Amino acid sequence: MDCGPLDGTKEFIKRNGEFTVNIALIHNHFPVFGIIYAPVLQQLYLGGKHFGSYSCQLEPDKLPENLDVLLENCVKLPLQIPRSSYTIMASRSHATPELQQFVEKKRNERKEITLISSGSSIKICRVAENIADIYPRLGPTMEWDTAAGQGIAEGADREVTIWETGKRLSYNRENLLNPWFVVK
Repeated sequence: MDCGPLDGTKEFIKRNGEFTVNIALIHNHFPVFGIIYAPVLQQLYLGGKHFGSYSCQLEPDKLPENLDVLLENCVKLPLQIPRSSYTIMASRSHATPELQQFVEKKRNERKEITLISSGSSIKICRVAENIADIYPRLGPTMEWDTAAGQGIAEGADREVTIWETGKRLSYNRENLLNPWFVVK
């Protein structure tokens, strides 16, 4: 199964550039590969657990002719960058009281917290990049919102797990509404 709709519809309508096109390949209920493209940022993310993950800055007028040329101009994820604070990604359009409680708990546990709000599956990509430590999604999402990002996150040795159980988030379930999850 594959899925590939526009993610971040509210961000698209607001014209803030934080929307993505997501494509995922699912096999036996789990993503094996994902592609996320943020057109306004001209940023492409791709990867999977057995492939590794990459971030690529694309110039529409200079698109590579094949995957090998594309990957030559990409950086492997996660990025090796120093950070001083614990960084939490949060939804720009879907904040919940549970997320606020999570952030407050982390503020009590750690010296320095940075909270970054963003739209669409960019939040998952920021964890895969190592720009953020965690993305707790304590609100509704659908399978097509997360499958590609999970493939990329797992290719960068990150986890996408169900909030309550800690089990790996799976797909092609009878109910397409995701349970709460965390990317770390």
